[in-house]
Amino acid sequence: MDNPLWKNIEIRNQLKIIGKEQSPDLVLTNAYYLHGIYKKWMTGNIWIHDDRIVYAGQEMPKIGDETEVADMTGKFIVPGYIEPHVHPFQLYNPQSFADYSAQLGTTTFISDNLTLFLSMENEKAFSILDQLNELPFTFYWWTRFDSQTELAAEDMLFTSKSVGEWLDRPEVLLGGELTGWPKLMAGDDQMLYWIQKAKMTRKKIEGHFPGASEKTLARMKLLGADGDHEAMTIDEVEMRLLHGYGVTLRHSSIRPDLPSLLKGVVDRELNVYEKLMMTTDGSTPSFHKDGVMDLCIRIALEAGVPAIEAYMMSSYNVARYYNMTAMHGLIATGRYANLNILDSIDNPVPSSVISKGKWLKRDGEKVLALPEINWDVLPDLNMDFELTEDDFQFSMPFGLDMVNDVIIKPYSVNIDTHDGTLSKDHDESFLMLIDKHGKWRVNTLIKGFTNAVEGFASSYSNTGDIILIGKNRRQMWLAFDKLKEMNGGIVLMESDEMICHIPLPLGGGMSELPMEQIMEQETVLKQALKERGYKHGDAIYTLLFLQATHLPYVRVTQKGIYDVMNKKILFPAFMR
Repeated sequence: MDNPLWKNIEIRNQLKIIGKEQSPDLVLTNAYYLHGIYKKWMTGNIWIHDDRIVYAGQEMPKIGDETEVADMTGKFIVPGYIEPHVHPFQLYNPQSFADYSAQLGTTTFISDNLTLFLSMENEKAFSILDQLNELPFTFYWWTRFDSQTELAAEDMLFTSKSVGEWLDRPEVLLGGELTGWPKLMAGDDQMLYWIQKAKMTRKKIEGHFPGASEKTLARMKLLGADGDHEAMTIDEVEMRLLHGYGVTLRHSSIRPDLPSLLKGVVDRELNVYEKLMMTTDGSTPSFHKDGVMDLCIRIALEAGVPAIEAYMMSSYNVARYYNMTAMHGLIATGRYANLNILDSIDNPVPSSVISKGKWLKRDGEKVLALPEINWDVLPDLNMDFELTEDDFQFSMPFGLDMVNDVIIKPYSVNIDTHDGTLSKDHDESFLMLIDKHGKWRVNTLIKGFTNAVEGFASSYSNTGDIILIGKNRRQMWLAFDKLKEMNGGIVLMESDEMICHIPLPLGGGMSELPMEQIMEQETVLKQALKERGYKHGDAIYTLLFLQATHLPYVRVTQKGIYDVMNKKILFPAFMR
């Protein structure tokens, strides 16, 4: 990645524009814009050259033949919104989600690297980052210190070299999120070393502390945690603020907490808005029909948050927390030209969007799509193995009981699993996690997924391994074969027919399609699952959480069925 500061020749040309020896590319005149430092609306003219605001104030520049002048009379201009906690691999890919989000005013992501980290060598992953850096959109990242599951070879993946290379990247702003914090508390010096390394370069550490006690928050603060996005009640917000955490309020497809949290802030007259940020925390595609950061701002306005504070919570507050106000979150000289032009302060969906100096949206119309990137370095799924009858042996004495979206408990299996079909009179189904290379499998039963799904297969999972679920072994097998033909995706089979599917050709976990089309496919799948008895909040997150060992109580992992609370394997994986 090039240094994020501008080259000497570019800076010299910018100085000439200030001296009126040269002309800028674009001038926004009569601009009524939000200034994050003064916390008030100001009137002036904004000069833009290439991707930078060269000047914002009362003066007018030299207007050349190539200078575009746009009159902003009657408009309201705010900084481009920053999403501070993005998981950009939820069926969509980083480019497709960014292209969609930018049209709604979110022009900067701070993103999770886990999918890239687990999928390929760092050098190849960094080539993806380099491509994304060239887009008229801004990508920053965080680097993981743990996999949030039990990997067969975690120690070989998460090394001081591999994690350290990510921490050395200039667009990596933080370490975390610390889903593996219990290991840290128990004395994991490797993770503590990475935290210390991040701190030495002034990078933040993001926690993952749902339901944490005050003592846990205090201990994690001593260990280096700077922020947390897991507060679920206003009391938890206050506790994090008390201990000096940066607090990001969440509104996601499985935790839509923002309205109640902001109501608590307003009702208690806390007046701490400058310490708060907001996030949609990796929501699945169809959730974003209602927006991205524009949705969060709208919720804040409806909760009674003052308008200036609501907009700053999604711009200047984030930039200040992550030490990047020199380039983001402020409409002032020297910053990236990321601007949202609003028709009304009450409506945070911009009618026009400028990102890195380019018009992406103008007068309500999309005028520039983000260019596609080349994903060739991402390994294809290539499932070059066949299932056999031996794979479909389910003789486990216990299974996984889905209590809700996040809690899975063990339960005693009392039904006959030797037949190829389970009754639809109950909600127990066969479950298999199988290595994407065909080396191992874990077989058990899952209770509470649905009572009527015959065959379901997904290569979308926490680790990219294959999940098979169903009442009928034949339909599960057929779903697997369809998945293999597609080279990755999600498949629902019934009576030898494919009811619906979502192709995920990018590594078996991401779609190539625009967000709008992914939303349609996801909506069809979720409706089909609901009709067959799925009763939880988000089926896509169910696929991720089956392996997620930062959640209670048992999970299915590469090593086998894992007891989270006691940190041990209850039943090991079978080698095939």
